[in-house]
Amino acid sequence: MEINNNGIMRKGLMFVLSSPSGAGKTSLSRKILELDKELFLSISYTTRPPRPGEIDGEDYFFVNNDDFALMQEQNEFLEYAKVFDYYYGTPKKPVKKILDEGRDILFDIDWQGTQQLMNNSKDDLVKVFVLPPSIEELERRLKERNQDDDEIIQKRMSKASDEMSHYAEYDYILVNDNFDKTVKAVLNILNAERLKNHRQINTQRIVKKLRGSL
Repeated sequence: MEINNNGIMRKGLMFVLSSPSGAGKTSLSRKILELDKELFLSISYTTRPPRPGEIDGEDYFFVNNDDFALMQEQNEFLEYAKVFDYYYGTPKKPVKKILDEGRDILFDIDWQGTQQLMNNSKDDLVKVFVLPPSIEELERRLKERNQDDDEIIQKRMSKASDEMSHYAEYDYILVNDNFDKTVKAVLNILNAERLKNHRQINTQRIVKKLRGSL
């Protein structure tokens, strides 16, 4: 359990950022992690090849299909999904360790993974869905990042409509029309959720002590 400056202990929370590909969730995640040192990234396993600049064990754990399938069989994933022909999965053990210590963990995952987390850990989950300001801007961002060929970009654009249809399953909806403004909004949500009453463990004891001092 984490103890804040007021001596109040609280549970760790699972903070999810989801969006259509290209709407900015990964860039937002990196900035949030840079600014909030109490938040830790859930590093997923994936069968896709590393993109330029990605580091094994920091961005993802890169594995082959056989290794991923074995982890599935051994029930090692908290959630997993197939996205654009590749598998992604969140390992259970690191997440449990961080939450047991009362710390917070960030998930950069899609709606499929979020649904599985909802089934397994609904009470500890905070879900944020990030929308692009327009379809034209979404396509521009996908092309500008120079990570995919035209065929993959069109696949991502075709799937964006289905991804956005799941917005109602989330607690908060943000339109990423200004990166700095969206970062601030995400941090505000995170800090407010940390202060929610049901996450405070020993508030009753502290309040009783304060009342006894009057």
